[in-house]
Amino acid sequence: MGSEPNRPGYHYTPERNWMNDPNGMVFHDGLYHLYYQYNPEGSVWGNMSWGHATSPDLMTWTEQTLAIGQSFDDDGNSIEDIFSGSVVVDHGNTSGLGTGDEDPLIALYTSAYTGSHPEHAGKQAQSLAFSTDGGFTWEKYEGNPVADRDSGNFRDPKVFWYEGATPAESHWVMVAVEATDYQVVVYTSDDLLNWEFASDFGPANAVGGIWECPDLFELPVDGNPEETRWVMIVNLNPGSVAGGSGGQYFVGDFDGTTFTAENIVDDIPAPDGEVLWDFENGDFSGWDVANEEGQAESGPFGSAPAEGPVSGQQSVNGVEGGGFVNSFHGGDGPVGAMESEPFTIEREHLGFLVGGGNNPHREGTRPDNDPPAGTALWNGFEEADGAVTLADMGWTGSGDLAATGSPSTAGGEYALGDKRINTWEGGPKGDDNLGTLTSPEFTIDGDYLNMLVGGGARTEASDETLEVQLMVDGEVVRSQTGPEDGALNWRHWDLSELQGRTAQLRVVDEATGGWGHLTLDHVVMGDEAALPRGDETTVNLVVDGEVVRTATGSDSENLDWHNWEVGEFEGQQASLRIVDNSSGGWGHILVDHFVATDAPIASSLENYQWMDWGSDYYATVSYSDAPDGKRITQGWMNNWLYAGDVPVSPWVSAMTLPREVGLSRTDHGIELVHAPVQQAEDSLVEESRQSVADVAVAEGTAPLSADGETISGDMLRIDLRLDPGSATRAGVVVSASDGFTADPAASADDAQGTLVGYDAERGKAFVDRSRSGEVDFHSAFPGQVEAPVTLEDDGTVSFSIWLDRSSVEVFAQDGTRTMTELIFPGADSQQVLAFAEGGDAKIVDATVAPVAQTMFGAGATDPTDPSEPTEPVEPTDPAAPTAPAEPTEPTGPAEPTEPVEPTGPSDHPVPHDGPGTGEPSQGGAASSSEPPQAGGSLALTGVNAVTGAVAALALVVAGAAAVLIGRFRRRGL
Repeated sequence: MGSEPNRPGYHYTPERNWMNDPNGMVFHDGLYHLYYQYNPEGSVWGNMSWGHATSPDLMTWTEQTLAIGQSFDDDGNSIEDIFSGSVVVDHGNTSGLGTGDEDPLIALYTSAYTGSHPEHAGKQAQSLAFSTDGGFTWEKYEGNPVADRDSGNFRDPKVFWYEGATPAESHWVMVAVEATDYQVVVYTSDDLLNWEFASDFGPANAVGGIWECPDLFELPVDGNPEETRWVMIVNLNPGSVAGGSGGQYFVGDFDGTTFTAENIVDDIPAPDGEVLWDFENGDFSGWDVANEEGQAESGPFGSAPAEGPVSGQQSVNGVEGGGFVNSFHGGDGPVGAMESEPFTIEREHLGFLVGGGNNPHREGTRPDNDPPAGTALWNGFEEADGAVTLADMGWTGSGDLAATGSPSTAGGEYALGDKRINTWEGGPKGDDNLGTLTSPEFTIDGDYLNMLVGGGARTEASDETLEVQLMVDGEVVRSQTGPEDGALNWRHWDLSELQGRTAQLRVVDEATGGWGHLTLDHVVMGDEAALPRGDETTVNLVVDGEVVRTATGSDSENLDWHNWEVGEFEGQQASLRIVDNSSGGWGHILVDHFVATDAPIASSLENYQWMDWGSDYYATVSYSDAPDGKRITQGWMNNWLYAGDVPVSPWVSAMTLPREVGLSRTDHGIELVHAPVQQAEDSLVEESRQSVADVAVAEGTAPLSADGETISGDMLRIDLRLDPGSATRAGVVVSASDGFTADPAASADDAQGTLVGYDAERGKAFVDRSRSGEVDFHSAFPGQVEAPVTLEDDGTVSFSIWLDRSSVEVFAQDGTRTMTELIFPGADSQQVLAFAEGGDAKIVDATVAPVAQTMFGAGATDPTDPSEPTEPVEPTDPAAPTAPAEPTEPTGPAEPTEPVEPTGPSDHPVPHDGPGTGEPSQGGAASSSEPPQAGGSLALTGVNAVTGAVAALALVVAGAAAVLIGRFRRRGL
């Protein structure tokens, strides 16, 4: 345990199973308690409960038994899932739920009532549980729920005590969300049991996805307890600055009932330039529009530009003016395309607003679903010559999958005809069916075996198998898992080397839980490889008949600016092509205001304030009752775009480093300042620290060395002060393998490395994980994130980089800009390199220190650490807060139901704490070629770099402590 591939060394992960949002974080009796969304039954999202871990130092964690589990009816069906929430110490026992002189711990959590609940089916409300043993066992309150709005999207309560000017003005405050309304709702209570609505906040700033997991707290500005502001955190999914899930924050005032923000951005003007099309004339003049025949509302594009959301669609935001292209006419089902008349490219940049589905253009795809030429084996599973079931066709089954129970007539889009194999339908247990279906023997007499495959995905990293297999002489010679998508798509195997051999096809389902099924249809033997059906929703620039630039949406009804650099095509004729070839969830695109400019156009999202500018920092909230007045936050280090696909096992997901936050006045207003907690600094291996100074970085990439020793490691803290010099981009490469260079064209094949650097031309710090290791498990994973960063007066930029075995967290601009990214390098990819592009740069000073392993290894002693690890168990769930009945073990989860295939964002918002039902798309890793002829390594000697974040926070924390100590004194604590 702890040595598995990609297992972090100093970030919290459970021993096994699925984890997402942090919940109920609290400090009590010398221990930090971290509760979190957890599936005690498997490694996919489901069976949502509260897991639990404790730590004396925020770095060394002990996993505890399950804290708060689902509620079940007498038949063993889940009637209540436990979604996110918070824990407070009820100082003074205002709830009356404590015993003796001990103040209880109170958990406020979201009851996500399932369809089996007798009273609240499908609703979300806030419930209470309490603990009288320091947070290790919990009892659910008999009066639950304690806050109910009769809503299906009311969730994520964060609770704190508000200290007013007088006792009468002091009370408990709960902030929660109405997720799909983009609102934070505020409630107050005197006893944590009875709650009254006080106010709401929002929509404001980023509204590209549903709002989740709020927090609200007060901090001094620059450490001055006489000047404070309140900070409201609002996480959203999707629609973050880096794409997918992320968190924004607001700064303002709170009077005990109402939050008023001072950093709301109301109007972002369109960029100056030559407007090519703005769709304001009421028609599609200058465009050739091809809608799908026979579709309602002339779908997908309609007969004229839309002037707002169309039937069945959520509100659309970010439109410039009135009219815009909207391919949701008739819902997500219709497909089509529209192309502009030719125009001449005359400027360096072409910008436009884009929203809708995240379905990128992919080379090597086709627009239709027609089968390739060849022979459809077993008649495509359709009835023929009296053969109705697979058994009639010579197939055999095992386990839950009887050949007499297949094929099915339901499940999956894009099946051909009426029948297909669907292991969800093929047995009595839905996604929990286990077994095989094996075909009769057949002769391989074509070069390719093509098939339509859909359903769940299980990778080699998983301990479950879910795939179609080709067997020759009893051995598996080819295999294909599903796409984690309800839509079937074409896949093929090259069988040219197996011509004339006898083979069998076998469907293996050894997967349970969400997406634990596979669909298969229309197996075709022939000499033609079937190209996959493209499902793009894209905007494309076409030059000489070729797509040379492309963009897609972000699974959001919010339009945002996108910029293409097109100077290389200046003087050439081009056209714009808008394509909607997706009929699944988020199968539409929104486009507006094409404008040619001389300067690049920034995303609208850059105008807002973000908790983190990276891809993997979500559901961030703060610890209650942290010592010394500190405000400590922690988030989930993953992204709902690909959370279920990451190549880890037997656990899924990690938490970020805990961060201490404060407020500082900057050129951009009052901003949050982030720094890793002091306990992280205390985990550095000081005796192995290496320092550098005045290192010239010539154009290219070269290893770093100190005192003749090459610098490397998989767990490091790197403090770097960089002078970009004449370089356009410069920085360091972490987790690099042999032969890696910053220039992809010069790298060795399959070389790995993650770039952390500064783009001097664009004024942005960046992390590029395009070639970081395993990147092809999801098309949204590889790429670059960036944050606007201004050079210091001396022309330098500073970074503090925390590297773990599967993540990198970067702190810049004195901690006001951070970027958190998952990476999955090979175990041997541990080199640290320096690079410069377009000129020379200099490392002014830097230090590199190893970080000690604190998880599943030596570390601080947790007094709760058992001598032997224990399996998570279901906690007691009494019916009343006193004298509980004898607890019983639940008999099992509810009977599974067929997953719903989404028809559009308006009807199927992404459910909280779950991955939703959106369709991930496929992608591939970047390639590279011959390694460069590098010179020598860069010799390092000198002094340490300082980012300034820790120094800035020292003043902030002192002020925070003064504010909180004064309040506690007034409260008599």
